[in-house]
Amino acid sequence: MEISKKFNKPRLLVIGCGDVGMRLLPLVRAHYRVFAVTSQRERFAELRAAGAVPLQANLDQPESLRRLAGLAHQVVHLAPPPGEGMLDRRTRNVTAILPDRAQVVYVSTTGVYGDLGGRWADETQTVAPRNARALRRVDAEQVLRAWARRAEGRLSILRVPGIYAPDRLPIKRLEQGTPALRPQDDVYTNHIHADDLARVVLAALRKGFCNRVYHAVDDTELKMGDYFDMVADHFGLPRPPRLDRAALAQAVAPTLLSFMSESRRLANRRLKEELQVRLLYPDVAAALRCIKRP
Repeated sequence: MEISKKFNKPRLLVIGCGDVGMRLLPLVRAHYRVFAVTSQRERFAELRAAGAVPLQANLDQPESLRRLAGLAHQVVHLAPPPGEGMLDRRTRNVTAILPDRAQVVYVSTTGVYGDLGGRWADETQTVAPRNARALRRVDAEQVLRAWARRAEGRLSILRVPGIYAPDRLPIKRLEQGTPALRPQDDVYTNHIHADDLARVVLAALRKGFCNRVYHAVDDTELKMGDYFDMVADHFGLPRPPRLDRAALAQAVAPTLLSFMSESRRLANRRLKEELQVRLLYPDVAAALRCIKRP
C-alpha cells in the first residue's frame, strides 16, 4: 500500500539542489515523488536521506541530461548560470529535456533590474542588467519564456535578492573589517531568509499564476551598511568602517563593489496576495531575534 502511494504521487524534478534545494526537500517530499539532480555522486546519500531520488547529471554536458527528458512535469530550476559569458547555456540545456505543458519554477535574481536609484518597483519594472551575472539571468528568463510559449508551459519566475540564514550572515566580512559605504552614498538592498525562500518555491508550485514574475523578497527596508551594523550589533562585533564611494573603490574587489553600486526597493504584493505566503521572518530584525547570540 505504501509503495503504491509513493508511485502515485506526481513527479517533481529539482535541478540545482544546494542549500535552498535541501530546505525545499522536506516541504515537498510528502506531496511529490522527488528527483534531485546533482553533479556529485558523493551527495547521493544526503539526498536520499532528505527524501529525494538522486540523479547524476551535469548541466554543462547536455548528453548527461538526456535520460531526464520527460521524467517530470513539475520542475524547480535552482541552478545558477555559468560563471562567465553573456548567455546561460545551462538553462538552454534544461529546456531541451522539458516536456510540453510542464510547470517550471525558476529562481532568478533581483539583479536583473540594475540600479533603480533606491526607488520602489514591482514586477512590471523593466529589466536593465548592468553586469554579466545579471545578463546571464535575463538570458535564462528569456529562454524559459520562449520555451513556455512554444511548449504551452506554465512558468513562474522568482526574482530573489540576498539570501540569508544563521549560517549565511556576513560574519566573516565583519570580522575582517571590510568597509561599507557612508550613509549618504549607501544603497538600499533586499533580503529573504533561506527557509522562507524554500516556502515561496513551494507556494509557486501550488499557486503560481501562469507565466508570472514574483519578487521573493521580505519586508526589510534597509540600506546595506545598516544591515551590516544590525548584524554586527547582534553578534557583538565591530561595525564596519564607512567610506565614500571613491575610497571604497580602492578598498574592495570589483565584484564586491558591483553589489554596492545598485540601489532598489522591491514590492512583494504578489508574493502575499497571489502566492498567499506568510513569511516566517518578515524582516532581518525578526530573524536575528531568533538567532542566539554567541
